Amino acid sequence: MKELLNKISKLLIENNIQIDNVKLLTTIIGSSVFVFILLIIDFLIKKIIRFSFINLARKSKSKFDDLLITNKVPKYIARIIPLILFYYFIPELYFEYKGFEQILTKALKILIIIYLVFIVRSTIYTLKDYIQTIPKLKDKPIDSYIQVIMMIFWTVTSISILAIISERSFMEFITTIGAASAIIILVFKDTIMGFVASIQVSVNDMVRIGDWITFQKYGADGDVIEINLATVKVQNFDMTITTIPTYALISDSFKNWRGMTNSNGRRIKRSLNINFDSIRFLNTDDLNKLAKIDVITDYITKRSKDINSYNEENNINKDFLLNGKNLTNIGLFRKYLQTYIENHSAINKEMTIMVRQLSPSIHGVPLEIYAFSKDKVWVNYEYIVSDIFDHIIASTKYFDLHIYEMPSNVSLKNIKI
Repeated sequence: MKELLNKISKLLIENNIQIDNVKLLTTIIGSSVFVFILLIIDFLIKKIIRFSFINLARKSKSKFDDLLITNKVPKYIARIIPLILFYYFIPELYFEYKGFEQILTKALKILIIIYLVFIVRSTIYTLKDYIQTIPKLKDKPIDSYIQVIMMIFWTVTSISILAIISERSFMEFITTIGAASAIIILVFKDTIMGFVASIQVSVNDMVRIGDWITFQKYGADGDVIEINLATVKVQNFDMTITTIPTYALISDSFKNWRGMTNSNGRRIKRSLNINFDSIRFLNTDDLNKLAKIDVITDYITKRSKDINSYNEENNINKDFLLNGKNLTNIGLFRKYLQTYIENHSAINKEMTIMVRQLSPSIHGVPLEIYAFSKDKVWVNYEYIVSDIFDHIIASTKYFDLHIYEMPSNVSLKNIKI
């Protein structure tokens, strides 16, 4: 290259051009020719590399090479090659202008480093996209790890650029920054906490993308749509987005509904309160009337026979209903509900089914339905629960039971004093 420039200089001097102008014109001509050659090389390399990658992607069954093209990895590789060639030929082109040579050398070093980071970043994003195509890994918080890796790369890149500008070695610059480590830790406190938290969340499998979580402290109740280094995004069921600090997942308590989603049923746990005044023993006429209810006919017949046998054997005076053994309307209603739930088509018979009486309170005696619906989809689940309790509420009057409810303004006005 120097020989070519010297020949151009001699040619210009022979044409009576001044020495200073000769140097400048020689450099400009040489630079123009070399840049033109580099543009041709850049064009050819891009075509060759892109063609090679596309050809490889067509022949390969894997999606990885397709994703490399989508994330522009071949483009960045092709772009960095002419820059490297230009960097090595700078001393040959600008040997007459040492100051400009140094500035251009630094600029190209910085540009090459940035393009190397772009190549690494595009490759990492390609790996992330590929991992998300694997069913077993698509719900993992890959974004957290990518952010950490990219943060490390950009930190190293920034230090390298500053070291180039200040004309110091990389290690010397690192040593200088080490003195300011306390300030760096203070500034990046949340990032460091998020990094540690994201590792713990991933290792302990606490949260995955797609999990339904409830986090009352932050008003979150919905599906996790993103997990990254600093935050976890939750799309609530009202379509709003709640952002939660990642470290809050290990420092505070939250509910993850994944266990329910992966199980064979969704729990129904709801109760209604029976008024105390409506609870009573059942006489023979009551039992004969309730025996017409098909699902408890056999139970009433068998229990009545056992109770009568016991009372007769023990000479119980049944003129007073409280004596001996008796059936109650709430007990028989509880048996009816148990049988009704067990026969319901939407209930999973392999999981716990229970109708139980909870502790009495000022609001009456709570009867709780505890079972699991087969369908776990929210809309279908709510329909099943409503359907069951529609039936239960309507059934109470047949057992002469009253559901407790607070007096309304209308009922209070109707009270005659």
